[in-house]
Order: sequence, then C-alpha cells, then structure tokens
Amino acid sequence: MSKKAKTKFGQLVIGPPGSGKTTYVAAMAELLTSLGRSVSIINLDPANENVSYTAAVDVSSLVGLDEVMETLHLGPNGGLVYCMEFLAKNYEWLEEQIEGLGDTYLLVDCPGQVELYTANNAVKEVVGKLVKADVRLAAVHLVDSHYCSDPGKFISVCLTSLTTMLQIELPHINLLSKVDMIEKYGKLQFNLDYYTDVLDLDYLLEALPDDPFTKKYRLLNTALTGLITDYSLVNFVPITVKSKERMLAVSQLVDKANGYVFGTGEERNIRNMAGSAFEGGGFEDDKIGDIKEKYMDTDGEELLGNDLDKLDVTDPQFQV
Repeated sequence: MSKKAKTKFGQLVIGPPGSGKTTYVAAMAELLTSLGRSVSIINLDPANENVSYTAAVDVSSLVGLDEVMETLHLGPNGGLVYCMEFLAKNYEWLEEQIEGLGDTYLLVDCPGQVELYTANNAVKEVVGKLVKADVRLAAVHLVDSHYCSDPGKFISVCLTSLTTMLQIELPHINLLSKVDMIEKYGKLQFNLDYYTDVLDLDYLLEALPDDPFTKKYRLLNTALTGLITDYSLVNFVPITVKSKERMLAVSQLVDKANGYVFGTGEERNIRNMAGSAFEGGGFEDDKIGDIKEKYMDTDGEELLGNDLDKLDVTDPQFQV
C-alpha cells in the first residue's frame, strides 16, 4: 500500500462454518453506519452466496471457488484453501482494492475452514501484509454458543480459539455467538460465566459422558484442558445480533483492541474517546446478566463461577 495512504482500521471476522460470521458482519456494518462511521465490507470467502450485505471488495472477482473445484478436481475445503493461497500470492490485487476505498472502516468476512487458521499460512500471510501496510485489524473470532452444552465440544472450541490466536497474531476477541439460542440443545451444566471466563476446565473433565470412548481419550482431554489453562489466553464475550447493546459493546472492545479509538482519521473528540475506551469496562464486569434474564432458564438456584470449588459434578442435578 502506498506510503501516502491513510491508516485504516477494521475487523477480521473469522470462525468455523455456521458460527454466524456473515450475519455478524452485516449487523455490525449497519450499527457502525448508523453511528456515522464510513464502513466498507471486504468478502474474502469465495463460498459466500446470497449474503445480506453488499461487499465493496469481493475475492470472487479474483478467483472463483466453483471454477477452482472444477478445473483442479478439488472438493470444497481443498478449493477454499487453494483460493486463499492464490490470494496470498496475488496480494497486490487486494492492496489496490483497499486503496481504492478511501478513508473507511473495514469489515473483512473470512472463510470458515478451521485449517486456514490453524495449519495453513495463507491467511496469516495476507494478514501480515495488511498489518505491514498499516491496516490495523483486530481478529473477531465467532464460536456458536450451543457448544457450551457439550463439554467435549467446548474443550475443542477453546483449543481451536487458542490455536487461532497464536497463528493469526492479531489483537483477538472471541465471541460466543447466537446466545439467544444458547440452551437450544440442552441446559448448561455450569453458570454462564464459567464458559465466558473459561474457568478451571478440570470440572469439564468430570462432566464428560461416562462411556468407553470418552474413557479411552481421558488422558488426551486432560492434556488439552491443561494446555488451554496454561496459556490463560482464551475467554469469550457473549453476543447476539438481536441486541444492539451487545453489538455496541463489542464494537467498543474492538475499537480498543485495534487502536481505532485513539486514531485521528474520523472526527472523534475527547468525550467520544473516553466513551469508547472505558464504557466497555462496565460491560465486561457484568457481561452476562441480560443474557440470563432474556435467553436462559434461570429457574432454581444458580451456580456461580466462584463457587466451583464447592461443586460436586457427580450430583444428578448438574447432569444434562
């Protein structure tokens, strides 16, 4: 990107398929636009079809997934990996597209294939070049909140989030998406803050099903939970696009993470800076109260995260 180009800020929206990335991007764009911010969406997922937003930049203009699959005889996953590697090799195209957007905030909608953020370097290379060009991004990693109802899947989610954080090398915010449906597949075994704050995961080991398959891999699960706990990097912010307050709070957290709140490109006075920089603090202190009230069954005595040391997870009342 040319030396004269202004610093740009934005969000790199990532997460597994079905986590709600595209819905989040559309809702966040609408929210930020309503606040007077100029927003441009960049679609880097060539598999995105019938999206609810209009992309200012679309990777399909550079490389098409269907064409790649047909020409190279690849499946959807292999085709997407090829597309992202092709983008990394032709980064100048993306650079020119972004330069043409002018002074605007970027929302980058990315593919959902997990291997792109854990084992493949294509996205990492693209992100590295964007950062070098003074595009200041924060990674926003969405995970479907219904995984909280399955101990094994939640451990996997935490490990994937940790690996992605280490691979992408950006300021990182993990979101539990679709919290309005968090108990769709079963009542949570622990209070919600146990999952958002990723408290002592040893309790999840005791909550795993008592079957031969789980017992066989108990040592592996123990090692995984220990790894996640040792790094102490993973926590989650619950969100639903149905709540403007939730979306606004997340936007404030992202503004702090990518430095937008301290930028000079948009008209922002001291009062606005203070609002974006510090209002999120109160949100973090009480970030689950409204969710429990609106979207969860709170009948009966609640189990608080700081009371976990008193918990007997073998008690039938805590079984799903």
